[in-house]
Amino acid sequence: MNQLLINIQVKTLRKTLGLSQIEFAKRVGVGLRFLRELERGKPTIRLDKLNQVLDFLGVHIELIRNEKMESEHKNRKL
Repeated sequence: MNQLLINIQVKTLRKTLGLSQIEFAKRVGVGLRFLRELERGKPTIRLDKLNQVLDFLGVHIELIRNEKMESEHKNRKL
């Protein structure tokens, strides 16, 4: 899940819950400014707060190894 998808999904899930940004931020325990920056896709956000938001929504980030990039990296070392 890249940054763009995270911000879109958080915003969509928040709206599905019928919560304003203010209500959502209060319930999650993050600042309104953080939530606004997250939903706008700000590239530098605190991961601990992002995890707090995702935990509230019942979703998680999954890291998937990119086999192509891994083989390219190995080839560069040789």
